[in-house]
Amino acid sequence: MFDLAVRPLYVVVVALLLQGLAVFAGDWLRRRRSEVEDTERKDLAIILPATLTLLTLLIGFSFSMAANRYDQRKTMEEDEANAIGTEYARAELMPAQTAHIRGLLSQYTDQRILFYKVTDSAQRQAVDAATARLQTALWDSVTPTALATPTPMTALAVSGMNDVLNAQGYTQAMFWNRLPPGAWFLMILVAGFCSFLFGYSEYRTSRLRLWVLPVIVALPLGLIADMDSPRYGLIHVVPQNLLVLQATLK
Repeated sequence: MFDLAVRPLYVVVVALLLQGLAVFAGDWLRRRRSEVEDTERKDLAIILPATLTLLTLLIGFSFSMAANRYDQRKTMEEDEANAIGTEYARAELMPAQTAHIRGLLSQYTDQRILFYKVTDSAQRQAVDAATARLQTALWDSVTPTALATPTPMTALAVSGMNDVLNAQGYTQAMFWNRLPPGAWFLMILVAGFCSFLFGYSEYRTSRLRLWVLPVIVALPLGLIADMDSPRYGLIHVVPQNLLVLQATLK
């Protein structure tokens, strides 16, 4: 599956290389021409700012989408910690299963913390498998008692366990919710056009100035990729609420 924001650093490097090629291609094409007509310069003076404005809007919208997804992942982590903590307290409503349920919830909390910390794919699969086994054990720990004695108390405990399991699904869904590939493709395509026009319209002899636009554009693209990537980069959700819950349970 196409996923450009898997490694934010890769996005910065790729954006710099592609825009560098585009800007130097524009500069090379301009140098091959003996002279640029005044009408062409006037056209470039209109087209380049318009294209840069479009690129700015695309980056701004994409940044907003990535920031919203990052905030939602933080909210899901908080909700998941609250759901586990609430069910830990409600385990008292099933006296015969209290110790067993709380032990499973403590192990489950450890796995949920690993879900946020582990980046290796093999380790993530192991965490997902352990989480699935614990979810089955948690559900099996409350359903027999609820079926045998269907009281409002047991229904409350079952409802809390259902919230615990649902919270994990919501969190996983938010980790899969990323910027669409079309948005990345459009941003890079427009950035390439901007760099090409910038190189074509640059009349100074210094080649170093040609890197100004590629660098300015590549950095926010890297920031967007960083926020959009749940596990890699510098900006990611720290399971602070789950860590506090873990310390409390132990």
